[in-house]
Amino acid sequence: LFVLSTTAGARLFVAPLERLTAPLQAVHNTGAQAIVVLAAGRLRDAAEYGGRDIPDYIALGRLRYAARLQRETRLPVLVSGGNGAADDNAWSKADAMAAALKEDFGVPVKWIEGKSKNTAENAIFSAQVLRPAAVTRILLVTDAMHMPRARNAFQRAGLVVVAAPTLFFSHPPLGLSAFLPSAEGLRQSWYAI
Repeated sequence: LFVLSTTAGARLFVAPLERLTAPLQAVHNTGAQAIVVLAAGRLRDAAEYGGRDIPDYIALGRLRYAARLQRETRLPVLVSGGNGAADDNAWSKADAMAAALKEDFGVPVKWIEGKSKNTAENAIFSAQVLRPAAVTRILLVTDAMHMPRARNAFQRAGLVVVAAPTLFFSHPPLGLSAFLPSAEGLRQSWYAI
């Protein structure tokens, strides 16, 4: 538990996953027709947002990178993420992401896919939304640890994926604090495992 609670220990699980993908080197000339951003978690009933649900910090990291990509490419954006299996909240994770992109980042969102409960459904339902617009090649935005699984799911759904991973946790050099237990170290271990 001590090792799993350190960011150095977490790197034992995080780094192999992140090595399965690489940062997007060239934003232009990818042939992508749209940007698809996957949901992560959310913070419920955020008082500063009038009680609405808002994206958690992992989702915000994904949204920030998607906003940057959209500004550089001018591609339309699809946000994908429902509420989860037992959640009947009408405000989906995708709705919260769309609001953050529009209101906080000034980026338009063309499509909202708010039914999915997992990565496989993100892919299936996003492909269904994009098919009428003849979109077959996408820039897929998610965190680096999640990219291999997400890329496979979207390829199985019939889309050509240009990986646009963000949030590489294993890249910074290890300092002394990386060997001390922290909630972040335990979170990274939990997420990778």
